[in-house]
Parts: sequence; C-alpha cells; structure tokens
Amino acid sequence: MIGQFAIDLMWWLSMVELPALGGLFWLIQHQRDRQEQNLQQMQAEHRAAIGATRAALSDFKLDVAQRYASIAHLKDVETRLTEHLLRIEAKLGQPVRL
Repeated sequence: MIGQFAIDLMWWLSMVELPALGGLFWLIQHQRDRQEQNLQQMQAEHRAAIGATRAALSDFKLDVAQRYASIAHLKDVETRLTEHLLRIEAKLGQPVRL
C-alpha cells in the first residue's frame, strides 16, 4: 500500500504538479517581462510629453514677450503722454495773439 501511494504521489508530482508549477513560473515571468516593457514605454511617453509641454511653454513665453508690453514700457508711454497733454493744455491756456 505504501509503495502504491509513493508511486501515485510520484506520478502526480511528475505528471501534474511539476508541469503546473512550470506553467505558473513561465506565466509569472512572462507577466513580469510585459510589465517591464509597459513601464519603459510609459516612461518614454512621459518624457516625450514633458518635452512637448516644455516646448509649448517656452513658445507661449516667447509669444507673451512679443505681444504684450511690459509694465515699465507702459509707464514710460503714460509719462510721455501725460507730459505732452500738459504742454497742450498749457498752450491752450495762453491768450491767442493775432
């Protein structure tokens, strides 16, 4: 009886358990490789997206610098306009000579 049980156990291990464990090992290894590939692909896409975002941001900064006046420039223009309007007002305040 013990001999038959040992043979049945050995048969079960060699015919069922070992191939099943080998298949599970292969499945786990294959899944790990796929996850590593997916991770590398996502990292590459992430780097590309960051590069594109940085390029878009630098383009936007350049566009803002070209299109919009700086505060210092606006204050300079305001000062010159105010001075010119004050000169015109002073001239209008003088009596007209014929």
